[in-house]
Amino acid sequence: MKPKKKIAIQGWPGANHEIAAKAYFEEDNLEMIPCLTFPDLFQTLKEDRSIYGIIAIENTLVGSILQNYTMLKDSDLVIIGEYKLRIKHQLMALPGQSIEDIREVHSHPMALAQCEEFFKDYPHIKLIASEDTALSAKLIAEEKRTGIAAIASELAAEMYNLNIIASGIETNKRNYTRFLVITDRALTETDELLEQDRINKSSLVFSLPHDEGSLSKVLTVLSFYNINLTKIQSLPIVGQEWEYLFYIDLTFNDYKRYLQSLDAIRPLCKKLKILGEYEKGKQSYPIPNGNTIEIANHE
Repeated sequence: MKPKKKIAIQGWPGANHEIAAKAYFEEDNLEMIPCLTFPDLFQTLKEDRSIYGIIAIENTLVGSILQNYTMLKDSDLVIIGEYKLRIKHQLMALPGQSIEDIREVHSHPMALAQCEEFFKDYPHIKLIASEDTALSAKLIAEEKRTGIAAIASELAAEMYNLNIIASGIETNKRNYTRFLVITDRALTETDELLEQDRINKSSLVFSLPHDEGSLSKVLTVLSFYNINLTKIQSLPIVGQEWEYLFYIDLTFNDYKRYLQSLDAIRPLCKKLKILGEYEKGKQSYPIPNGNTIEIANHE
């Protein structure tokens, strides 16, 4: 029997990071290592080089998670894959309760913000920000909190034996989060997930000289080699006024042409670093059309 693959996730068991990890690795023999914050996750991977991590990097509603770009750049970790998860928010509480019984709803601030429209119909409910979606569900179950509900995933409701009293309460159904799978660079030499013929995407970071048209020159070269730019994110370089780091995602069909394009842009860039080369991820669900919210009937 293969040893368990250890995966560090941000959040408590039952959080969306765990759902994404299980979907990406498609294995039952996984051991989740919960980390309450992203810095905790990076520290966990630094201390144990044998494990993988999964981090959210951007969301279709709120944009990029900037701190994760910086921590990834400053680490010696590498991206080996990605997964795009449709985020579904469920309202859950102890069994036997209906939405009329709920006085407070606890969850992560981002989850609360993504469900504000739903709660306009329930002005008696107070929204309380907490550290994590799944942890909110866990505390309700452990402490038998009546009149309190959590916004979390269907997996969290199942794990903590809570009843879903309203499902799909997110305001925007086109709510996706892109997760990156990261690990120590040494592990990539033997990782079966990184077979070269499957690599069709990469993530880079670089800075540019303060010359007119410097970014345009880089993009022109990439276009010449038929490299598709799918994402660009700029962040200021601390201590260097009006200078920026550029984080870019590229997709390509020809790995050799991609390598040639890197050789061509290196003289134009400063401190070019490859954050990872991997297979482009798929979406967990098709884009939904409707805005249906289901509320449980407890009659």
